[in-house]
Amino acid sequence: MVNKTDFIASLAKGLQVIEAFRAEHPRLAIADVAEATGLDRATARRCLLTLHELGYADYDGKFFTLTPRVLRLGMGTLAALPLAQVVQPWLDQLSERIGQSTSVAILDETEIVYLARAAQRRVMSIGLMPGSRLPAHSTSLGRVLLAALPEHEARAIVERSDLTPRTALSLTHPDDIMDRIRLARVDGHALIDQEVEIGLRSIAVPLYSTSGRVVAALNTGVAAVQTAPGELETLYLPALLKVQDGLRRVLRG
Repeated sequence: MVNKTDFIASLAKGLQVIEAFRAEHPRLAIADVAEATGLDRATARRCLLTLHELGYADYDGKFFTLTPRVLRLGMGTLAALPLAQVVQPWLDQLSERIGQSTSVAILDETEIVYLARAAQRRVMSIGLMPGSRLPAHSTSLGRVLLAALPEHEARAIVERSDLTPRTALSLTHPDDIMDRIRLARVDGHALIDQEVEIGLRSIAVPLYSTSGRVVAALNTGVAAVQTAPGELETLYLPALLKVQDGLRRVLRG
C-alpha cells in the first residue's frame, strides 16, 4: 500500500482521463470524460486542457482527441518487454507463411492488450497496433487467456466486463461466454465468428513459457468472406500450434 503522502492524486486523475479515450470513442467532450472517469467537470476540464497544453491532446473548442504523442507513454515500455521482442520475428514469419495478420496479446483485467503484431492486410475498421485494447470476453485472444485461469477467476472477470454487444453475433450472457471459455480450455484454442466486428473471424492459441505457464496468446484474424468458421482450424491452426511449440522452448515466465 502506497503511503498517502507519496500518492499524487492529480497524476492519478490525469491518467484516468487518458484512459477514458478508446477506439470506439476517440473524440470526447468534457462532460463525456467526467462521466467516464467519475471526476467532476471542473477537474476533467483542467486535466484535458493540461493534456492539450502539453501536446497530448487536440482540442477543437468542443471535443478533445489524443495525439500520437501519447504513444510515448507506452510504446517504449511495450517495445522493451522481453516477450514482445522474442515473439515479433515469429509473428513476422508466421504472417508471411499464412498470408494473414497475426498478433500476440496479454490479459489486463477485462481487456486484452496487444504486445506485438504483424499485419498482412487490414480486416478490421479500427487499426490494431501494440498497445491497442479490446474486450477479452469477445475476442479469441481473450478467451484462451481466460481459459487459462481458474473457473471462478475467469467468471469474475466476465461478470465485471462491459458485455454491450459489438455486433448482432456478440454473446452477451455470462453463462454463454463461459461455455465458450470452457470449450477453449478443452480444445486448446478459441474461435470467434464476427463477435468483435462483422466480417472478422479469428482463431487463437495460448502461448506457454518454458515452465508451462500461459503467458500470452497468439492469433490470426481473417475476413469472413475468405473462409467458413470451421475452415480456420484446418487452414491456420497447425501453423499457430507450430509457433506455439517453438515459443514454448524460449519464453520465460
